[in-house]
Amino acid sequence: MARSEYLFTSESVSEGHPDKVCDRISDEIVDLFYREAKRAEMDPAKVRVACETLATTNRIVIAGEVRCSLDEKKIKSKVKSAARKAVKAIGYEQDGFHWKTAKIDVLLHAQSADIAQGVDASGNKDEGAGDQGIMFGYACRETPELMPAPIYYAHKILERLAQARKAGEGEAVKLGPDAKSQVTVRYKDGKPSEVTSIVLSTQHLDAGLSSEDVRRIVEPYIREVLSDLTIAETCVWHVNPTGKFVIGGPDGDAGLTGRKIIVDTYGGAAPHGGGAFSGKDPTKVDRSAAYAARYLAKNVVAAKLAERCTIQLSYAIGVAEPLSIYVDLHGTGKVDEADLEKALREAMDLTPRGIREHLQLSRPIYARTSAYGHFGRKAGRDGSFSWEKTDLAPKLKAALQA
Repeated sequence: MARSEYLFTSESVSEGHPDKVCDRISDEIVDLFYREAKRAEMDPAKVRVACETLATTNRIVIAGEVRCSLDEKKIKSKVKSAARKAVKAIGYEQDGFHWKTAKIDVLLHAQSADIAQGVDASGNKDEGAGDQGIMFGYACRETPELMPAPIYYAHKILERLAQARKAGEGEAVKLGPDAKSQVTVRYKDGKPSEVTSIVLSTQHLDAGLSSEDVRRIVEPYIREVLSDLTIAETCVWHVNPTGKFVIGGPDGDAGLTGRKIIVDTYGGAAPHGGGAFSGKDPTKVDRSAAYAARYLAKNVVAAKLAERCTIQLSYAIGVAEPLSIYVDLHGTGKVDEADLEKALREAMDLTPRGIREHLQLSRPIYARTSAYGHFGRKAGRDGSFSWEKTDLAPKLKAALQA
């Protein structure tokens, strides 16, 4: 029996969080190799990147496997340059972590031939999945972008604060790049009703600022973001609850690519298959099939076939076709779930090649995904966030109403 009232919480982290710094660098490198492939007139479908980044006090280590048009010497030079530009764009110019002075080690090498033979197309064999695994997609009617409200607003708070900091708006210039947010929403009859608690920890460059000072700076931005969702009169606020947050980013805490997978997806409101996204080209179904599952789930909800939709896909390494597709409409569906599973298979080719081509993923579109969520974003003219389009909704609706 569904509960009539409950609280649900999600968190987000800013682009300056140590793990997100690493995600950004890894995704900048994916984009770098797609741009280089275009310059060299290399087929972008042949680009392979699996890039992991570690960051700590004035040190960045980049490791992984690649296939691209560059020789080893040029790879190291261009990767270092991409990493420095990413750190500069985030805003790190601190003694303990500075885009100009950080030492960067590049330990990239060629993709394993054993993996390549399973992934690459050859003869009558189509492109296979880059790994085994399960991937989930989710959509619901809680926000305009069909995302769960807690994670949607947690992202928007940090995105707005970063925007204000970079634009030099008032006292927002006193804030640093590293931040975390957390939003608790009260649900009534399955719908977001009000915000009952807000947690924000943000780095500040002025060591003299108290928690009260920081709240005075950030509260107007938080209220602006939450303007279309009631903040309860009894809402509990925790702004910089430790009292001081000057040492931030990788200088304060080491970062790694792929450690914020719940932040990247649905904030815990839906299952996650376990694989991270950043630093991976679309042959890695951890990424591309999760995008496809979100695309399908969003189109199901956009077509008004359900109020909520969860989709699971599964793959085996080297095998093109998905092993299974599962749909759960959470009791809100207007169609039979088994019929919908069949319609989804017919509406979209869910092989790695099919996903890559349908969503046009072999492009330098990944750096923007590295912070503030891979989902619930506006599709860009450059092809970014193509999985957020709802262009499949009419086809699905027609197929199930025939």
